[in-house]
Amino acid sequence: MPGTPLEESPPASPREPFEDEALLGDEDLNVNMEEEDGEELFGDNMENDYRPMPHLDHYDERILDDEDYDAMSIDARVAAEEEMRRRDREMGILRRDDRELFYDRDDEDDPRQRRKQAEKAATGVIDDEEMIESIENLEDTKGYTIKDWVVMMGPRTEIANRFKNFLRTYVNSRGQYIYKEKIRRMCENNQSSFTVEFPNLANKEHVLAYFLPEAPFQMLEIFDEVAKDIVLSMYPSYNRVTNEIHIRISGLPLIEELRTFRKLHVNQLVRTLGVVTATTGVLPQLSVVKFDCTKCGFILGPFPQTQDQEVQPGACPECQSSGPFTINMEQTLYRNYQKITLQESPGRIPAGRVPRSKDCILLADLCDRCKPGDEVDITGIYTNTYDGSLNVDNGFPVFSTVIFANHLVVKDCKQIVQSLTDDDISAIIKMSKDHRIADRIIASIAPSIYGHDYIKRGLALSLFGGEPKNPGQKHKIRGDINVLICGDPGTAKSQFLKFVEKIAPRAIFTTGQGASAVGLTAYIHKNPVSKEWTLEAGALVLADQGVCLIDEFDKMNDQDRTSIHEAMEQQSISISKAGIVTSLQARCSVIAAANPIGGRYDASMTFAENVNLTDPILSRFDILCVVRDEVDPIQDEHLARFVVDSHIRHHPSKKGDDEETEMNEMQVPQEMLKKYIVYARQNIHPKLQNMNQDKVANIYSQLRQESLATGSLPITVRHIESIIRMSEAYARMHLREYVQEEDVNMAVRMVLESFVETQKYSVMKSMRQVFQRYLLYKKDHSELLFYILRQLVQDQLTFQRATNDTEVLTIEIDEKDLIDKAKQIDIHDLKPFYQSRIFESNHFSFDAKRKVIVHTVPETLTEE
Repeated sequence: MPGTPLEESPPASPREPFEDEALLGDEDLNVNMEEEDGEELFGDNMENDYRPMPHLDHYDERILDDEDYDAMSIDARVAAEEEMRRRDREMGILRRDDRELFYDRDDEDDPRQRRKQAEKAATGVIDDEEMIESIENLEDTKGYTIKDWVVMMGPRTEIANRFKNFLRTYVNSRGQYIYKEKIRRMCENNQSSFTVEFPNLANKEHVLAYFLPEAPFQMLEIFDEVAKDIVLSMYPSYNRVTNEIHIRISGLPLIEELRTFRKLHVNQLVRTLGVVTATTGVLPQLSVVKFDCTKCGFILGPFPQTQDQEVQPGACPECQSSGPFTINMEQTLYRNYQKITLQESPGRIPAGRVPRSKDCILLADLCDRCKPGDEVDITGIYTNTYDGSLNVDNGFPVFSTVIFANHLVVKDCKQIVQSLTDDDISAIIKMSKDHRIADRIIASIAPSIYGHDYIKRGLALSLFGGEPKNPGQKHKIRGDINVLICGDPGTAKSQFLKFVEKIAPRAIFTTGQGASAVGLTAYIHKNPVSKEWTLEAGALVLADQGVCLIDEFDKMNDQDRTSIHEAMEQQSISISKAGIVTSLQARCSVIAAANPIGGRYDASMTFAENVNLTDPILSRFDILCVVRDEVDPIQDEHLARFVVDSHIRHHPSKKGDDEETEMNEMQVPQEMLKKYIVYARQNIHPKLQNMNQDKVANIYSQLRQESLATGSLPITVRHIESIIRMSEAYARMHLREYVQEEDVNMAVRMVLESFVETQKYSVMKSMRQVFQRYLLYKKDHSELLFYILRQLVQDQLTFQRATNDTEVLTIEIDEKDLIDKAKQIDIHDLKPFYQSRIFESNHFSFDAKRKVIVHTVPETLTEE
C-alpha cells in the first residue's frame, strides 16, 4: 500500500555449526574455512616464490641448441605451419590448440569441470578436446532398445569415434589403407559416396556391425557424418563439390527373396535380388526446407524434411502470425529422387507362383544407375510408407512397404568383367592360346546333351556375337547372331535354350504360347495413382545386350510374330500409342526353337514347307538348324549309353566327384566358360582386314542360283552379313583382334550347312557335292569313320557267328577295307582317326605291322 512503511525484516539468526564443526576449535575452524576457499597466494611469504635458486636458474647444456638461425619472416612461418597442418591431416592426426597443451589431466576430477562437460553434453555441444568418457562395453544397451541406445549422446559419440578409427586404420592383407584410398578416388572423380564392405566392418568392429542392421537409419546417419568429417579433414574445400557424403554398405551376408519380407524385416537393413521392370524419371525431392512468411517476409528454417510426413512451421518468430507460409525456392536444398519397381528374377520364382514386385526408392547419386531389364542386387532399409489409396481399399491400419536403397549393383557384363581377378584374366588368355579352343568351347556347350555339334557351334557363335556397326550414326548393322532350331520332338531343343539361359550373362526366356506381341516388345498402361500413361518393357527390351530365348516359336500368332520383325533386324522397337511416340533399344540375339507342322520333320519337303513361318522371319535368322530323329542302331546305342551314364554320374546321392574329374578333358568348366564369354564380348572387337571378297562373292552367287533352281529358302544380302558376323564371332572366340582366313572359312561352312540342311532330301545330296570343299573345311571325320568302321565290325561279327559256334571275343578288320570306304567320301588320311578318343574308347586298336584294326567285343554284344 502506498504510504505504509515497509515492515522491518527480522534479524538473521546466527548459523548453527555443523556437527563436525562443533568439535573443532576456532583456530581449526578458520583453517578449515581457508582450505575451502582455496590456497592463499598473497601472504607474508609471497616473496619466497621469487628467491634465487642457482642450481635451477641455468640451462642444461646437453639439450641446449646454441646454433645461429636466420630470422624467419612471418609469411615463411605461416607457410610452414600450413604445411605441418596439411601433413597432420593426411596422417590422420588431430591438432590440439594451446589450451589443450597446458590442460592439466588432474583437473578432470574438478566438479566444476565435470559440470561444464555435463552442460555441454545436454545441449549437444562437444568439443574435440573435451570428449565425453569412452564406453568400453558398447554392446551393453542397459535395457534400452538399440534404436534408442544409438541416439544417446554417449553411445553416439563412441560409435562415431570407432567408425572414424575403422576408416582411418583398416588395412587389407597387403597393408594398404583401403578406405583412405577409396576416399581419395571418390574425391578425384567428384563423387559423393564410397562403399564399406560389411564383412570388413564385422571383422574389425563387430559391435557396429551388430547395431547396423537393427537401427539402419540412425547408424547410417552417424556413418555419413563421420565420412564427411574425414573427407573435409583430408580435402577442406570438398564441400564446394557436395554437401553430403554417403556410406554405401555392400556384402550383407543374408540375401532375402522379395516374397519372404514380413513384419520382422520392417526398419531393418536387408539385401535382395530382382529385375527392374519400371522406373520413374529423376525428380527433385525436398531435403532441407526454408519458408517465407507472407505477412512480414521473414525466412523461417532450415527444417529437415523427412520421408514420412510433410514439415510445416507453427508460427513466425518475427511477427508471431500462423501463416500462410510459402517455400523459399532459392534457399531450399533438394536431392535427386527416383522410384523403381523390382520384380523377382525369373529363375528364383517358386513353381506355379506369380512373380512379386516391390517399390524401391533411390536417392542422391543412386538415381539413374539402372534401367528396365537390369538384374540388380540392392541393399537397403525395408520400411513402411503411408499410401492413402491402400488405406481406402483395405481399411486404415494397412500400410504399404518400400525399400530405401543404400547400395545398388547392376549385374551386367561390365560388372562381371570388373569382378574378374588377375588370375582369371591370365587363365582366359592362356586358354585362348590353345589351337583347339574353339572345339573345346563347342564341346562345353550343353555337355549333358549327346551329339548335335552343328547346333552347339551355332549357339557358341551366337553367345560370342559379331561386331555391330553404325557408320556416321545413320545406318545401323546388327552384330548379334539369330539362331532357329527346328526339328522333331524329343531332340533336346528346349534343353539347348535352357542351357543358354544359364550360361549367358543376360538372358530372358519366354515361350511362344505364353507370349503376346506387347509382352515381347513393349506395352503401355495407365498408372492407377498418377493417371498417366507409362511404358513397360517387354521381353526383347529386357534382354537388351543379351539373349532372348523363345521356345515354341511356331505356336505364336502371326500378328504377334510380325511384331518382332523390326526387333530382329533393326534391333529397335518403335512405339506410337496413347500419345507416346518413341523407339526402344532391343540389341539382343534371338534364339528360337520350333516344331514342324504335324509334329515330325518331313525330309521330302523343304524347310519352309515344314515350318509354319514366313520368308521375312526366316531370312532374319543367320543359322537354321534342323534336328531329325532318325533310327540308327549304332547312334541309338551310343545315345542310350550316354544318357544312362549321365544319370548315374549326376545322381544326388553320389558325392565326392569333382566336376573336373567327370568332364571330358576337352571341356571347359562352366564358370570359366561364362567368364571367357563375358571377357571376350567386353574386350575383343575384331576388325575385318584383307578379307577374301571374291570367295564370298562367288559363294553368294552360287547360293542364289541353287536357291532359284531348287525353290528353297530365298538367299538375300542378309546372308553375306551373316558370313561377316560369324567370322567376327569366330575370331572373338580365339580372342583375335583381326578376322583371319580361317574365321571366314568357318563362317562360310556354317552358312552353307545351314542352307544345305534345309533342302529336300533329294536335292541335299547333289548340293553337298557342289559345296563339298567348303563343307569339309576343318571338319572332324572321326565320327563318320567310326560309323563306317562300326558297320564293318557288325558285318564281320554276323559272319563269324554264322560260321562259328564258339563265342567271338575279338574281330579283325583289314585296314584296306576302311581305306576304300573312306576314299568314297574323300577322306584320305586315317592317322588322326587312329589317335582320336572315339577310336580308343570303343575298344579299337591299330596294328601297324599287320595293317589290321583289332576290336575287342564288349560284354553286351557277347551275352546273347
